[in-house]
Amino acid sequence: MFTGSYVALVTPMHDNGDIDYPALERLVKFHIDQGTHGIVSVGTTGESATLPFEEHVKVVRETVAMADGAISVVAGSGANATAEAIFLTEQMASVGVDGFLSVVPYYNKPQQAGMVAHFNAIADASELPILLYNVPGRTVADMLPETVAELSQHNNIVGLKDATGDISRLKVTQPLVSDDFIMLSGDDGTSCEFMCEGGHGVISVTANVVPKAIAQMCEAGLAGDKAQCKAIDETIEALHTGLFIEPNPVMPKWALYRMGMMQSAHLRLPMVQPELASQKQLEQILKNYALISG
Repeated sequence: MFTGSYVALVTPMHDNGDIDYPALERLVKFHIDQGTHGIVSVGTTGESATLPFEEHVKVVRETVAMADGAISVVAGSGANATAEAIFLTEQMASVGVDGFLSVVPYYNKPQQAGMVAHFNAIADASELPILLYNVPGRTVADMLPETVAELSQHNNIVGLKDATGDISRLKVTQPLVSDDFIMLSGDDGTSCEFMCEGGHGVISVTANVVPKAIAQMCEAGLAGDKAQCKAIDETIEALHTGLFIEPNPVMPKWALYRMGMMQSAHLRLPMVQPELASQKQLEQILKNYALISG
């Protein structure tokens, strides 16, 4: 569990900002059909920052129901207040998720000792496995390899999503943790290299658009077929770039809207629609991949 391709799933919305649950169900079925190994529900890409608590839990609950056991579901459950993160984790424990993705606290910039205390408190309160999530580009706080190693001693902390994009971090961290500690890339552009260096998979934004390719890339990497892993990755490099022209999840929502998977590319404020130039740039990439018509 928690290896291979986990899609960082967008949360589809109507133009008025309400959650589009029929579109969410289409996306879940799409990933089941395309061979995605798991779904991360209401993480960064799912706009966790702008979903109120009750809505956050409901989206996760509905995603689990739609998956109906056919695909693993991990819930984003992080917060920059430890008590809030624990409360959110406890509330979602009963909806049928397989585990939680918990981000390094953002804005308040905790020390390494604070991170240890934060995540251990969450893990103590959870009966389900927890994946740590290090994304210093968003949190402005970087969880160091030694901190990951200390946290890996907790029975409920089973892995790390490393979104630093720095492959050297994988190489430094792996000798410090047990062989069964799961190392997942959180950076699509370096995910293939991450896999080839011993990583166990990726929590992918690009998988929103080309789930089969990301799943196959991960399967090749896990099988030790580095050549095939790299060959697949090379075919989708333009998508890795195009989906990050503007801050995530602006472009993947636009792509799915243009592909007809969602009726709207609506985002919750303060995120807004992509600039016209960005739309045109991504649309050309999608046309090149025959994901939309010319």
